[in-house]
Amino acid sequence: MKINKMTIGYIFLSLILVYFIILTVIYFTQRSLMYHPSENNYLDENKLNHKIEKMKISSDDELTSWYFKKNESFKTLLFFHGNAGSLENRIYKLNDLSKLNLNYLIVAYRGFSGNKGSPTELGLYKDSRVAKYWLNLNNISDQNIILYGESLGAAVAVDLAKDHKFAGVILESPFTSMLKLSRKYYPWAPTGLLLKDKYETDKKIKKVFSPILILHGRKDKIVPFEMGQELFKKANNPKYNYFIDNDDHMMDFNEELINSISSFILNLK
Repeated sequence: MKINKMTIGYIFLSLILVYFIILTVIYFTQRSLMYHPSENNYLDENKLNHKIEKMKISSDDELTSWYFKKNESFKTLLFFHGNAGSLENRIYKLNDLSKLNLNYLIVAYRGFSGNKGSPTELGLYKDSRVAKYWLNLNNISDQNIILYGESLGAAVAVDLAKDHKFAGVILESPFTSMLKLSRKYYPWAPTGLLLKDKYETDKKIKKVFSPILILHGRKDKIVPFEMGQELFKKANNPKYNYFIDNDDHMMDFNEELINSISSFILNLK
């Protein structure tokens, strides 16, 4: 069967139209593709093995927060979670972190854990800053705060750390930028033109002058391990890494990882 030039032209134009329709849908739904507040892709929820104070911290709306104060002489970990799930999904990490000589504050972003609002890059940055200022208002100086960023939270932590000197910064499974990561999942789309929330950590990490520990598993199927390596190379000294062969994106909070975090904390001034 012969296909004439006009038919080929119609097919070509139809494909272009479908392509632009797909790009339009992605553009207007991209934040629902990026942020997953109701998704639980972590370990089964556990029970806290320590007592916390549940409270609200005021940003544009109130943010659900958990505060664990073990000893006022200890440094305080300010924990920024990833792009999916609730605070409860991090209990297995908090249970291990609570065994260290640490206090901690973990804050759910806007739109997460029942909070009002919708997550955006600038919105998450604002939420991180009000969390820091809440600690400052409670007599915890930046020099006694350690930032902990999990995946997307690593981008939030680096953005905050570029403007302040903290006791330390810990990044778990970090990506270089959302633009570079989006090209892994959408290589056929002009994400540079479409992307609203870019999280350009690779451009900001040179502005961080706090000690840094980067944790990353070589079998990470969501954020390429090479991104963690690249950020480590770009980071200023003093810097440390815990690069492990068998871990995927959600790293195994085993004794080896906890000891790495503990050693990092003990070496901080």
